[in-house]
Order: sequence, then structure tokens, then C-alpha cells
Amino acid sequence: MKKAKKIIALALAGVMTFSCSVVAFAAEDVDYIINNPYSSVDFENWDQYKADLHCHTTASDGDEDMNVMIEEHYAQGYDVLALTDHGITSKGWTTVSSRNYFKIALSIADGKLRQITPLTEERYNEITTGVGRNGRGMIAVPLGIEQNPTSLNNAHVNSWFTEYGDGLVGGTSNYDEVIRNVDETGGLSVINHPGEYTKAKEEECQADAYDESDSWYSYVINKFANILINYNSCIGIDINSKKDGRTKYDRKLWDILLQKVVPTGRNVFAIATTDAHQLDKVGCAWTDLCMPENNAENVRTCLQDGSFFAVSRYIKNSEELAQFSLETGIDWGTEFEQENRDGSIPTPKVTNIIVNETDDTITLDVDNALTVHWIADGKVIAVGNTIDLDDYSDEIGSYVRAEAFGHGGVLYTQAFTLDYDNAPESNVKTTFDFGNILAELKHFIIEVCTSIPLGKEVYDFLVKPVTK
Repeated sequence: MKKAKKIIALALAGVMTFSCSVVAFAAEDVDYIINNPYSSVDFENWDQYKADLHCHTTASDGDEDMNVMIEEHYAQGYDVLALTDHGITSKGWTTVSSRNYFKIALSIADGKLRQITPLTEERYNEITTGVGRNGRGMIAVPLGIEQNPTSLNNAHVNSWFTEYGDGLVGGTSNYDEVIRNVDETGGLSVINHPGEYTKAKEEECQADAYDESDSWYSYVINKFANILINYNSCIGIDINSKKDGRTKYDRKLWDILLQKVVPTGRNVFAIATTDAHQLDKVGCAWTDLCMPENNAENVRTCLQDGSFFAVSRYIKNSEELAQFSLETGIDWGTEFEQENRDGSIPTPKVTNIIVNETDDTITLDVDNALTVHWIADGKVIAVGNTIDLDDYSDEIGSYVRAEAFGHGGVLYTQAFTLDYDNAPESNVKTTFDFGNILAELKHFIIEVCTSIPLGKEVYDFLVKPVTK
């Protein structure tokens, strides 16, 4: 039998949800089924592998040569690296794509040829076998690419594990087209740094960002929600990338999408990345992958299951920092930056997760954390390593998630989704992606061009995307 409901009111001293004190009152007893994205993880015997799933080189608009970017990640202790240049599918670290039109265009614009230097086979073997790192090698995520060259509406999507988009000129005139094609060709995708293109980064405060009473935000929120519902291969969104200036309100978007999408039967995962174009961004953020062994097959499984954590050394959201200041008793100001590139100040690390469905509790064991708080429906409802869902049933919708904060940065868990009687239903609205109009225009132009003599041959040789 489930334990009896506690009848006392629990006041959380010093806890605020941005501007209001949170006091949790016991509500009716709820029989939760807790869906734990880390249920398959053996924390005692598995390792956590530091991954950068998004970065750039001189193969597109990065400032650093391919071999230099790889070496910097290796020097900073990364275990997994995806090269995701614009419009160029990475075929490995020892080869250069032959369909690199984005590089050619940038070379013309810069007035100089952009040098691309792959690793030698010898150096590749050293890096993948961990020479100089006590045998801890760094592996490549197969077929990484950012799918947006010449995109007319800046729909930035990363994909891995499919060659789709290699050499594609025309890019993602809409999110749906590229994510659908990645799905159909067997890859995985993620929506990159949405705040940059939803314009949320330009808002002065979080209350205005992703305000669904605004018709534009309502449109983009429901567009993303429908894409996530339609394509399970799109694992979620990037919530903290580069130095968080453009993603500072994307945790709010994540919570909104969780509320809309989880009731339909799937989770929405969150990653953090460097999106490094320069070397000074390499240590700013990453994704910790929980795996029994570091190989590409396990990377894919981990991303599909959500058994990973998003980590960043940067927080540019002043409301979030106000919350952490109240919880820790330390004034963190309005921007948090921890730039110790040598890792001398460690970020929080989850060492175990215990889910007890009999008691409806979730416990995180975390190293290097000053505070852990729990979020439901976008609000901090509890502080501490353990949450008893029974104590907050009047504030919980279809998920809870945790954030751990310390001197070295912030760690985000994936959402623990919840099934129970009278759980919230999805309120996703049907939307028309206006990018479809641009996509149809692009397809019309291609059809006209390929109908003329030699047009099809030229298109197939130069432009036609690889789709396998």
C-alpha cells in the first residue's frame, strides 16, 4: 500500500519561483507512475561521457581548421564529438567532403580559400584509443551536420546518423521538411538554439519570452510541439548553447513544450552544446552521456532513451540566477560565467538516481552541487536532493525535472514524466508552418531547372542531396 498522505504543510524557506515564494501544501493522494529516462542506467558500473554534439570548422563558417577543433576537444577531455558543419555531412575525421559548396561560397566571400585539414590516420588512431589520456579515447558521432545552408527562414536543425542533407543547397526552408527527411532516412535530429530564431533572446525579461498570448510565440511553440509529436526521431531541443546569450529563455520553452507534448505519450529531451566556431567556446557546455561503453551505437541509444544530462558553465537568465542566489545564500548577480577551461572547478555530476514508486519519491545523488531544485510546469516547486511527489500533487502536471547548481555551473536532468488518473491533456494547436511555402517555391524552381536540357544532370551532380 502507498504510504498515507502527509497532512502537514511544508514551507520551503527562502525558495522563490522567480519573484514569488513557493509554499507546498499537501494535496490529495495520487498514485503516480514515474517514467524514469535513466531507468536503464547502471550508475555504479557505467560511465558518463562528455559529448559535444554541435560544433563547426573551416568546412563551413568555423574559424578553426578541422584537425585543430578536434584536437582542442581532445585536450579539454571530451569523449564524444560531432562535427556539424552547415550543409556538409561529416564522413569522419580523416576525410573531407567533396560536396562542400558552403565552404566555396565562404571562400569567395572572404577572398581566400578556407583550408580544411583532416587528421592523419596515425593521429586518428591515437585519439580514438586515448593516447596521452590513459586510454580514454574520443569518438566521432557518425554523419553530423547542421541542416541550414541558404535557409530562407533560419531553421537550424542538427542531425546525426544519416547522410541526408550532404551538399544540399536550399537548406531547411522549414523545420518540418528537414526533420521529416532525417526521420525517413533513419537519423536523429534536434532543434538548435531556438531562442535565436524565435526572437526570444531579444526580450528583456523571461515573462515576455514565449508568452503564448503573443500570436508569434503561440505559433512557434505549437509548431515545435507538432513536430515533436510527429517525429520521435527529433529528440528535443538545445536549451543552453555557446555562452547562453541566445538560449537564456529556452528552458522556459522546454517547460512549455513538455506540458504540451508529454500528455501525447512522448518526452522532450534537452541537450547543451558549445556550437563552437572558435576555440574559446569549446569548454562552455556539453552533454553527459550515460553509457556502458563509449561507441557510436551506445551514443545513439543514449540519445533516443534520454539517459543523459545537459551541462553548462554559463547562465545568462537573471531570473534563474535570482532563484539560485536565494537557495544558496550567495549573490550570483545577473550573469554566471565559469570559464575555468582546465576543469579545476567541477560542474555538478549525478552519481545515482533512485525512483521509489511506492513512496512517490525521486532522489538524486549529486556531487559538486550547492543546491538541487525541482521544476514542474515551469515553476520551482521544491528544493533538495529528494522530492516527494505527494507533497506537491496540486502543483504537478505531467512531469518534474531537476536542476543542480554549483560553483562550476549547472546540470539539467531530463524530465521524469508522470502517468496518473486525471493527468493533464495536451493543448497543442494545429499550425501551418509558413516555411512550407518557401519549401514549395524551392521545389518548383528545382523542377523548372531540371526540366531544361542538361539541367537534371547538373542538379544531380552538384546539388541533389544525399538521402540514404
